[in-house]
This record gives sequence, structure tokens and C-alpha cells, in this order.
Amino acid sequence: MLTRLKVSGFKNLVDVDVYFGPFTCIAGANGVGKSNLFDAIQFLSALAERPLMEAALAVRSESGRAGDVRRIFHRVGENYDNKMSFLVELIVPGEGVDDLGQEAKAAITFLRYELVLAYRMDSSLGPGGSIGIHKEELRHIPLGQAWKQLQFKHSVEGWRRSAVFGRRSGTAFISTDDPGPDAKIKVHSDTGSESAGRPLSRLAANLPRTILSVANAAETRTALLVRKEMAAWRLLQLEPSALREPDEFSAPAHLGTDGAHLPATLYHLAMSAGADVGSEVGQQQIYAQLANRLAELIEDVREVRVDRDESRRLLTLEVTDSSNTPHPARGLSDGMLRFLALAVLELESQGGIICMEEPENGIHPARIPAMIRLLQDIVTDTTTRVGPDNPLRQVIINTHSPVVVSNVSDDSLLVAELKEAFVDGQRFKKVEFSSLDGSWRNKLPDARPPVARGVLLSYLNPLSNQDQREGAQRPPRRRVRDRPDLQMLLPLPKAAHE
Repeated sequence: MLTRLKVSGFKNLVDVDVYFGPFTCIAGANGVGKSNLFDAIQFLSALAERPLMEAALAVRSESGRAGDVRRIFHRVGENYDNKMSFLVELIVPGEGVDDLGQEAKAAITFLRYELVLAYRMDSSLGPGGSIGIHKEELRHIPLGQAWKQLQFKHSVEGWRRSAVFGRRSGTAFISTDDPGPDAKIKVHSDTGSESAGRPLSRLAANLPRTILSVANAAETRTALLVRKEMAAWRLLQLEPSALREPDEFSAPAHLGTDGAHLPATLYHLAMSAGADVGSEVGQQQIYAQLANRLAELIEDVREVRVDRDESRRLLTLEVTDSSNTPHPARGLSDGMLRFLALAVLELESQGGIICMEEPENGIHPARIPAMIRLLQDIVTDTTTRVGPDNPLRQVIINTHSPVVVSNVSDDSLLVAELKEAFVDGQRFKKVEFSSLDGSWRNKLPDARPPVARGVLLSYLNPLSNQDQREGAQRPPRRRVRDRPDLQMLLPLPKAAHE
């Protein structure tokens, strides 16, 4: 679970410092940098599994120059920053397994990971250059500091004590001597005892990937669990075409980032529940739970199920309406399919971050509150103990929808704005993320000033705000919002802004 992210030098993220709770909604206009924050999270996730260059080239490009790693560095005019830095504070599960199935237990579950990457010219790679590591460190956060760092509402005895635990004295898990191009990165034993031997030292300039990305259960148990946690951070880009596809019997039983394998995922969840509860009882409970959730979006829902076609060996998602007519996935609306995919995610026990852009797409405005409730129900319940039924899972969404902003809790909202900055006499714009006055983020010692009320009102009263910008002038044709019979029903009465 990501609790804090500091980024500088990545795209238009300069001196960004964001604290996260279980559910976070980031609101902002198009082009301010909301997606860049998601890209930074995905970049860190990729670095936990892939080589440096492969992870860098996988970052979404606005310019289309996918072969040039310099495009992910902050840029002012034709000048690029030469470094980018990341600081991550996160809570990891207490135990897990590595890629070979070896079990590992964390020495402590609340940790801070730092990474500094630098651009370097490399003639062997052509004009695009490459990136190298200047610093990599993994250290624990003392349990006594947890209450200062975790300010979002939670149960201390129930949730926090089951999520944040362990002990570590002094020594880092990963440390760096003399950060820079000649840095040496050291890997320390989890036990920290003299019998564990001297730390392993690696010259940073020779590393094609981060030390974290090769952590395993035999040598670096805690670092392994950090790697597994970061690798579970995913950006959901649910594609209706993928959601509509049936699955073969052998298809993966986990939902893809594009929504692929929805029928297989739901089928295996139902079968697993059947094995636990007995026969078809558990299966029907899963299907009924999903149908009840979908009924919050579409009233005409009687049943949700997965049809198993033995002859073609295919699994197909079906929704049956109140007239007992089954509708296969290919006949469902885009919004219904996305809602179904998220409802299935709620049933899974997988942890990590789910990032999602504009979840309101394809959803009728009156049904957006149901979507928000679903997203909030996916995250870890901070009133009860962490466990298989309550994984360390969080959701981060971005939006520019007034309906979404109006329906999320004030503690979960961040507003992204472009602000002017100066470095070495150069003026540029960077994105800043502000919380609401009185929210838990605004009470942190290093909190930024709260978002201005005028900015917030542009979401809460978009029609009147637009009228203020346009003044008293009206277009020749009467707009829907100009109708006299609707004026008193708008967010602010007409008389209040004329």
C-alpha cells in the first residue's frame, strides 16, 4: 500500500510530494499532469520487475518518441533535467512468496524506498542515450513514527497493528555509498547479525536494473516483499472489446489491465467459493453478490453468471434481465461492462494499487455515485484487521467530472493545478496537488496550502462558473441551461450569479 510518493524530474512532476490513503481521487483539468502521476507509479512498478531501459521505454509518451528515454525527464524548452528522484513510503504484506515459490516473511512492514536515476550518453545505444542508478536505498520506518505518517482515518488496534508491525535495528536493507555516477550499492541481510556476513556491494554504473528487482526469499526477504508489492501496482484501462471476449477454459483466472479474462476470473472465483462453502451454494452466492452490485447501476438485472460451453470449451459472461432474457457480454453497454469488471475486482483477494483514469466514462450521471461507492468498497477496510478477506488494496482515480468530485469524500480529494516556477532564471509550469482545508492531508506538518475555494467551486457549480466567464452575453440560440423552467433547479439559481 502506497502511503507517500515524492517525485522530482519526471515529466512535469517537480518537487511533488503526495500522501495517499486507501482511496484517492485526483481532480484536474486536461493536460495538468494527472496522468503523469500515474505514469510515475507505473514506472516504479515496472522498475521492480524489468531492466532500467525496458521500464523507461514502456512509459507512455506524449511526443511519440518511444525510443528516446530522455522524454521521461523534466524539460523546459530544449533543456532536460539530468536526474529524476523518487521516494516511496509503503506498507507491505507481512509474508509472501518469490518467483520460485519460496516463502518469505518481512522483518518490518512499513518502509521507505529511494531511487535516483540519471541520464547518460551511451554511443552504443545511438542518440537516445540510457539511464543509470545514482542512488538506491530501502530502509524501515520505525513503528513509533507510524502514527505521524498515517493520518488517514483508521483503527489503531484493528487495522494499523495488523498492517504495520515488525522490528529492525539500524542497518538498511539496501544502502548507497557516495551517491552519484561512482556509487556503490550495498545489500544487507534481513537479520542484521554479524553471522550474516558482510553486505554485498555492487557498482551502480554496472547495474542494468535495480537491486530491488532481483530480491528473493533466500537473501533479501523484506526487499522481496517490497518488490512484490510494487509489481502489483497496475493501471486499469478497461477496454470494452476485451471485456466482451469469451475465454477458453485454460485462460488466466486474473483480470487483465485491459479487462481481458473477465469470464474466466469470475468463473474461478465462483468455483473457489463453491469449494469452500459446498457444491453450488458458494457459486450462487458469488453470482448473487455480483448481480446485487450491478443492480445499483442497472435496475433491470436478475442474474449474472458465466455460461460454460463444453463443446466449444468457452466461458461467456451473461446478464439476465427481469424478463428472464439472457444477454451475453457482447450485447452489454460499455459502462455496464466496466462496472462489472470493477465488481469482480472487489471479490478478488489481490492487494496492490489500482489506478484508473476517468472511471465515470460510459456511466450515466445519475449512476456515478454507485460507481464511486463500488470503487471505495474495493479498498482495504481500515476499521478491521488486514487479512485474506481484507487485503492491503487501494484505489487512485483521476477525473475532471463535477459529479465525481461532488460525490467523493472531502478527505479523499486532491486537486491538480499548474503553477509557475523558476529554476536558474527559467520559468516553467509544474503540477501541484492540493487537498481541502481541514482534511487529514492538510493537517500534516509539511502540508501545502489548501486548494482555493474558487478552484473547488468550478467543479461544484460548473454551469454558474461558465456563466461568469462568459458574462451576460448569450448566444443567439437558447441553450438547455437557459430554459426558465430549469433555472431554479441548477446547482446555483440564476439570480445568484447575475
